[in-house]
Amino acid sequence: MSELEKTQERSRSETLSVLLGAAFLMATSAIGPGFLTQTISFTNELKAAFAFAILLSILIDIVVQLNIWRILAVSGMRAQDVANKVLPGLGYFLAFAVALGGLAFNVGNVGGAALGFEVLFGSEQVVGASVSAAIAITIFLWKDLGKAMDKFTQILGFLMLALVFYVVFVTKPPVMDTVREMVKPLTSMDLLKEYKWLVVLTLVGGTVGGYITFSGAHRIIDAGITGKENLSQISRGSINGIAITGVMRYLLFLAFLGVVLLGTEIDMSNPVASAFKIGAGEMGFRIAGVVLWAAAITSVVGASYTSVSFLRTLFGVVDKYYRFWIIGFIIASTSILTLIGRPVKLLIVAGSLNGLILPLSLGCVLLAAYKKEVVKDYVHPMWMTLLGWVIVVFTAWMGFNSFAGIVKLFQ
Repeated sequence: MSELEKTQERSRSETLSVLLGAAFLMATSAIGPGFLTQTISFTNELKAAFAFAILLSILIDIVVQLNIWRILAVSGMRAQDVANKVLPGLGYFLAFAVALGGLAFNVGNVGGAALGFEVLFGSEQVVGASVSAAIAITIFLWKDLGKAMDKFTQILGFLMLALVFYVVFVTKPPVMDTVREMVKPLTSMDLLKEYKWLVVLTLVGGTVGGYITFSGAHRIIDAGITGKENLSQISRGSINGIAITGVMRYLLFLAFLGVVLLGTEIDMSNPVASAFKIGAGEMGFRIAGVVLWAAAITSVVGASYTSVSFLRTLFGVVDKYYRFWIIGFIIASTSILTLIGRPVKLLIVAGSLNGLILPLSLGCVLLAAYKKEVVKDYVHPMWMTLLGWVIVVFTAWMGFNSFAGIVKLFQ
């Protein structure tokens, strides 16, 4: 093999590694304590009928992520800069909205890490939060930040999937019932009208809302994987990210469903640990600690990196010292947690509010797809555009109809 061929092979290998890392960064950003809490809360409420919301949210997530990743990658610009091209000043509003939502989520993420530590070692919340924050900060002090994030999220992502699969095997949930429930509402208009759309909005908001879908997109832009020549790989990477979150959501749903159907009451002060202990005994309790901590710490990394990335191109001082701003973001989240705690409902509320940001961010990106100064000669597929606008309208409608439910969650 010639030197040129070796260089090309190495380049392809590095590109695939970054794309896989970006997919896991996005997926593990989504799979945080809020993701776990939402899944068990809605499984407890809807039982097998929750399967329809999971399927619908995955389909919506794929369309959202394909649109956002492709358009941002072609432009080579981060979301806030694209928004400013659509309407001057809009990027600042989007950046602050996303960063604020990311901070709310990160408080919950640090709290989830503290809960995981408590389950594993019996430590106080402050100790678990502080140690976890220190580990996350270490990632951002690493010389090659991108590779450190990629490896960290991939290892812990695979670990979470394996452990949850074990709990599913132990609890033996009714898998075929969930498959039937995936399509059941489509067979009756009454069932479709009566379905709890706040659930779907919360799942979408917790998977691709707010900062989450941009975590992977900004990662590939930072790595320089942009332009039309990389679109096929970028598209696969975006779908891989949703596939990882979808598999994890469904496995968690099955594990929790097996526990819920036993009829034993779940302790909602730490629902994940309680459910896993009921379903798989002391081993399940320890697994819950590992899953909680891994989900939380990877989400701390993803939320901190992405929230600050929304400010980097808008403020020179943030770009110049971005590692320290990320570290400050983690310290601020940890400080807020130790002062006000982490109510379980806060995480569900944060997911719902991120769902309300989604129509704005997706709409901005879709409008930018037809601005030559953003995408140059790239022609965005019409089917992606049409489905994207359908989802903008759909999520805006769901958000409007679910606003009363969000207010109740605050209360």
